[in-house]
Amino acid sequence: MATTNEYIEYVCEQINGIGEIRYKKMFGEFMVYVNDKPVIIVCNNIPFVKQLDCIKDVMKDAELGCPYKGAKEHYILDIDNPDFCKMVVKEVEKVTPVPKPRKNK
Repeated sequence: MATTNEYIEYVCEQINGIGEIRYKKMFGEFMVYVNDKPVIIVCNNIPFVKQLDCIKDVMKDAELGCPYKGAKEHYILDIDNPDFCKMVVKEVEKVTPVPKPRKNK
């Protein structure tokens, strides 16, 4: 089951107000960017964030899962708790670099 447009819009609404938010469809699923930094991957209507040291303590009770086959385990973000989500996403955004632009061949 692929992520629905309604769900990705809901994810973005839940973290609204923490920076410039956009999303991009990738391989049938979505990446959510905050200030041009990839912070949440949404697959099958489940939001995932990388297991990073900066959120290890606050996410210690979070479920783990793989967003797609072959991926490393990620934390599953409780998107229905907007204050918590904003706090987690702010921390992830701080340590995530802006991706380098791709060179055209």
